[in-house]
Amino acid sequence: MNHAPESGAAAYWKENVRLLMTLLVVWFVVSYGAGILLVDLLNQIPLGGYKLGFFFAQQGSIYVFVALIFIYVRKMNQLDRKYDVHEE
Repeated sequence: MNHAPESGAAAYWKENVRLLMTLLVVWFVVSYGAGILLVDLLNQIPLGGYKLGFFFAQQGSIYVFVALIFIYVRKMNQLDRKYDVHEE
């Protein structure tokens, strides 16, 4: 494994934190926004016999969280290659 130079390390962590914050905002909006704040509005939309707000409160935010994990892994692999810190 190669180590990035100091200037590259700072840029690497800056991009890493930006990605992490973006994904956390998406997770927050889905779990808190769709599951709590917008539940009455979303409950007007049926999804497989359930109200959409109920689905997001019970299952949707978990599915989104798992999807965000896979997105994070893919994006971090790309970032590792960009800064040449990937494992062989």
